[in-house]
Amino acid sequence: MKKIPYQHLLRNKYFYTILGFLVWMLFFDQNRLGSQYKLHSNLEALKAQKAYYLKEIESQNALSEALKSDTLLLERFAREKYLMKRDNEVVYLVVDQ
Repeated sequence: MKKIPYQHLLRNKYFYTILGFLVWMLFFDQNRLGSQYKLHSNLEALKAQKAYYLKEIESQNALSEALKSDTLLLERFAREKYLMKRDNEVVYLVVDQ
C-alpha cells in the first residue's frame, strides 16, 4: 500500500475546520481579500488627492497674500482671470487652438 504524504492531516477534523475558516475568510466574508485590496487602493488614491489639495491650498493662500499686498499683481490678476479693463481701453481676447 502506497503512503500518502500528508495522510495524518486528511484524518484530522481541525484541519478541515481551519481550511473551511480560511476559505470562508478569503472568499465569502464581508472583509474578504478582494474587498480589502479595493479599500487599500481607494485609501492610497484618497491620500494622493489629499496631498494635491493641501498643495493647492498652500499655493492659493500664497497668491491671496501676494494679491493683498501688491496692487500691480492684483490688477494683472483681474485683467487675466476676469477680463477687467480700464475705462478708456478695449480688451481683445485671443484664443489659441
